[in-house]
Amino acid sequence: MVAIGAMNIVGSMTSCYVATGSFSRSAVNYMSGCQTAVSNIVMSFIVFLTLKFITPLFKYTPNAILSSIIISAVIGLIDFKAAILIWKIDKFDFIACMGAFFGVVFASVEIGLLVAVSISFAKILLQVTRPRTAILGRVPMTNVYRNIQQYPEATKVPGVLIVRVDSAIYFSNSNYIKERILRWLTDEEELLKAAYLPKIQFLIVEMSPVIDIDTSGIQALEELHQSLHKRDVQLVLANPGQVVLDKLHTSNFASLIGEDKIFLTVADAVVTCSPKSEDEIFEMNNVLNECRNMNYSYGGYGSIFSSRPNTALPILYIQVTLTPPDKCGGLIF
Repeated sequence: MVAIGAMNIVGSMTSCYVATGSFSRSAVNYMSGCQTAVSNIVMSFIVFLTLKFITPLFKYTPNAILSSIIISAVIGLIDFKAAILIWKIDKFDFIACMGAFFGVVFASVEIGLLVAVSISFAKILLQVTRPRTAILGRVPMTNVYRNIQQYPEATKVPGVLIVRVDSAIYFSNSNYIKERILRWLTDEEELLKAAYLPKIQFLIVEMSPVIDIDTSGIQALEELHQSLHKRDVQLVLANPGQVVLDKLHTSNFASLIGEDKIFLTVADAVVTCSPKSEDEIFEMNNVLNECRNMNYSYGGYGSIFSSRPNTALPILYIQVTLTPPDKCGGLIF
């Protein structure tokens, strides 16, 4: 009684529902159709009359009958549809739900809560220490880069590997992220080698989901930079947040990889880092010179698709300033 009273006093300061008994009594109250807290007053009055005048009538009632009353009331509180929905949405949440249920049924409420909290805490640790990473590709007819598993039509850029980290980089996951990126690179190089395609020259890390980074995370990036340097692969960062960018400059990591290796978007990084053949450069220069002589202005780079699957080729688009347009207008290659 002292515990219930103290709980109600503290709970009243935070707009909590006033409790007057155990969970089983609350279940009976709910199953009786009660809707408001006024039911507590009525219930208290009935309990008082029962204890005062009717208790002797229940003296010889078997405990099994009293238990059946409680069980019949509590069973109605089990929501099977909610459990099925939890299973469909998140299997880990369902395991926590079942842990709490069986802990309460076979042990006590405290044990059930302890099991549920432990499972939920383990889930959080797993998500923090094993964040998701993804390889990005270019969505057709756009300059948007998305997960190639989510968008199968997205194409990779030759000579460039784009990886996105979907979590802040802390001491708890920094080593995993580094090893995971190197594993992506190793797998990609093996696929390119088997297909006799050019090797990876640039590794672009999309950092827009990285909201923060600590000292261990910066050290992991430095180790990643060293490992990539041994493989003749350049590390490029795309769209780091302001907090992350400030820490990278404070730690001199930005100077280590080069200020020119940090870009606003993945598309900007791809335009700069995408390898171009000598024939492409020669043809670009010829077109630019011809358009300059005709007083045309030229724009920037984009990309088109080749007949080779999962690849995109860099292009040059020309912005026409004279009318009518001729062969330079909209020329791409």
